[in-house]
Amino acid sequence: MAKEPIVPKDIASLSFEDALKELEGIVQQLERGQVKLDEAITAYERGALLKRHCEQKLAEAKMKVEKIVFSADGTVSSQPAETA
Repeated sequence: MAKEPIVPKDIASLSFEDALKELEGIVQQLERGQVKLDEAITAYERGALLKRHCEQKLAEAKMKVEKIVFSADGTVSSQPAETA
């Protein structure tokens, strides 16, 4: 089984929005095809790490979201959202 790459500290410290913005910039750069092969590979690798970071941030947010539950007697409570 392949080991998950360690996310560099500079990526791990980014907010979801900042990581997504940088990832979008990399995608645009690669789509234009105006970079050398070595630079494209490096950009692709960083993009993959940014994508993983964004996915982790979304998973963390999903775990924090709660749903409101109304019981039969009319009381209101909350419980963790289902993650499935």
